Amino acid sequence: MHSFLRLGVAGVAIALLPVTGAVAQAPVQKDLTVVSWGGSYTRSQMLAYVKPFRSRIGEWVSMETYGGGLKEIREQVETENVVWDVVDFEQSDLIRGCRDGLLEKIDHRKLMAGADGTSVADDFIPGALTECGVGQMVWATVVAYDGSQIEGDRPSALADFFDLSKYPGKRGLRRDPRVVMEWALMADGVAPGEVYATLETEDGIERAFSVLDRIRNGIVWWSTGSEPVRLLDSGKVVMTSAWNGRMYRPMVEEGKDYAIVWDGQLWDIDSWGIPRGSANLAKAMDFIAFATSSGQLAEQTKYISYGPARMSAMALVDEDTRAMLPTAAANMANALQTDAGWWATHHGELSARFEQWLAKGGRGPSGTAR
Repeated sequence: MHSFLRLGVAGVAIALLPVTGAVAQAPVQKDLTVVSWGGSYTRSQMLAYVKPFRSRIGEWVSMETYGGGLKEIREQVETENVVWDVVDFEQSDLIRGCRDGLLEKIDHRKLMAGADGTSVADDFIPGALTECGVGQMVWATVVAYDGSQIEGDRPSALADFFDLSKYPGKRGLRRDPRVVMEWALMADGVAPGEVYATLETEDGIERAFSVLDRIRNGIVWWSTGSEPVRLLDSGKVVMTSAWNGRMYRPMVEEGKDYAIVWDGQLWDIDSWGIPRGSANLAKAMDFIAFATSSGQLAEQTKYISYGPARMSAMALVDEDTRAMLPTAAANMANALQTDAGWWATHHGELSARFEQWLAKGGRGPSGTAR
């Protein structure tokens, strides 16, 4: 028994010794984890960014899917359990996340100059370089429809989406006030340049909901980017809001009789950002610099029809592809850029109003998570 006690005391003594030498090792750094929106969009990023970056650094890079917003990032940062390193943000979420201290500040000096030598500051489109983010591509929410379900003249204007008499059938809409509110006002005759000033007023908000009331019973709500195509494929809707790039494969690669109405498109910038506390901060910045280089941004357009966020990349895109991008001149008529700063301020308030409107009789969501 005495020998056991001696061993126990010795064990305690050893346990209390300071850890030195080879025993004191830094925690093993995990794989870089990039987070995006899934579907054909993530596929395009895998092919244009992630796989080439894996080859470049000789290490594995994981890719995960999320549904947007800041909830998961806020939880990771507040619990000091940050498991994501690079995240694809909608611009309004990026602005809020930066404002709330959830994101790392970005050193834009680490980005690559344009392929033609243009400086970073002069090459990226306005609004693409922010305190906590780097813009990568321009995308748009558009009206998409199934031509096989349309009799007579095909839709050509945003107002056609809200006209159930002229174009009968269900409509798909994302369950979010963003785009929905702007579209309602534009379809009711509000000029693009006056939309946000109109939404600043109570009368403007009520006007938007009044327009939505016209199609309330014909709406099928969606929440993930892949749902609009599935809704068209299943015949559940005749028209739907959709992210333009998600229509590329069914229209171009699969040859389906689907089409886009560019009138009234709402375009925005998606940006890369880094959650505060990433264990791979330097590597995350290296990935962002690589993924936003001219060549890689142009490469992505081979797989999805989103516009590069820098001009030197656009010059590397072939002419046929350019015509399908939101940034093509012919597609920008009557277009509106989403005011990310406005939504960063008003999204919470209008989301509550939007859900109240839904509770009064709007149809429920399509049943899948974004």
